[in-house]
Amino acid sequence: MSERKDVDELSHLGQEETSYTFEYDPSLLETFNNNHPNRDYFVKFNCPEFTTLCPKTGQPDFATLYISYIPDEKMVESKALKLYLFSFRNHGGFHEDAINTIVNDLVDLMDPRYLEVLGKFTPRGGISIDPYANYGRPGTTYEEMAKTRLLYHDMYPEKIDNR
Repeated sequence: MSERKDVDELSHLGQEETSYTFEYDPSLLETFNNNHPNRDYFVKFNCPEFTTLCPKTGQPDFATLYISYIPDEKMVESKALKLYLFSFRNHGGFHEDAINTIVNDLVDLMDPRYLEVLGKFTPRGGISIDPYANYGRPGTTYEEMAKTRLLYHDMYPEKIDNR
């Protein structure tokens, strides 16, 4: 788990040269201080270029990831998140595992009040897979929120138009 940093201490943001890691690496993640920890608010990342590899065939799987969270004291830095997500590029894992790994890493990193990750993977073999995982801080209303959002997640799926 990375430690919380002030803005001046972030190592990826503002660098002229970016080094991309092609193997899964959660140590790329960095946080900064939330300036509004007294307020609940959502932060949402839309990541339309996520790629990972099928662990069996080695073929690429493409997805749009939607990462939403309610921060507490720490927030994830977006360039570090981009580099972390890129590190899945040559990582072999099923869709469901990738989404749960991302949830676990972000919970370990930030200790958010609430977090959810949805992966909308493009079809392969005529089937698309859209795994969803969430987390609510245990013993709080966010835990109840996570249970409710999971229970009612995707009850009315969108029209699929071959993405």
